Amino acid sequence: MGVRGWVAVRLAVLAGALLAGVGVADHYLGGLGGVGGVWLTATLGPTAYVFLAHPTSVTARLRNALIGHGVAVGAGVAALALFGLWSSPAVTQLDRETLPQAGAQALSIALTVALLTLLGAHHAPAAATTLLVASGIARPGPPLYGLLIGLGIVLLLGPLLARVPGLRPETATEYRDRTG
Repeated sequence: MGVRGWVAVRLAVLAGALLAGVGVADHYLGGLGGVGGVWLTATLGPTAYVFLAHPTSVTARLRNALIGHGVAVGAGVAALALFGLWSSPAVTQLDRETLPQAGAQALSIALTVALLTLLGAHHAPAAATTLLVASGIARPGPPLYGLLIGLGIVLLLGPLLARVPGLRPETATEYRDRTG
């Protein structure tokens, strides 16, 4: 197996372990203290990916991830409020977007992109977070708490797992560039 293959195996094991850990923690601890909500959400995959596959990139900086997801949650909540969607069903319950929901999602993305640019804290996976909130899937309350707990686990462990010894993605790129 070549360098690229070993990098792929390393990334698969680390990403799988990280996300499986979030799912297992949710299974055993999710109901404690009335927290509720799903911890393993769509925003965790892209966040884990940038931490593990591109640990030296700007988007993988812990500062950017923290600010990115914080801004995304705030923008999503603000969009829900501005469009009067606090008690509306999530888009997944309706099987479609209403016009106010589409507006809230568009506004949340626009706010997230603008604020992250102004703050110099680029973190592309935050776009998934803001859509989860603005679509009502991770609305304020237990659904949002679950998302935040899952994110907390990935933000804590992702950068640590990126330091696990073994071939780094950059190593594979450097090797390929040297050998053609």
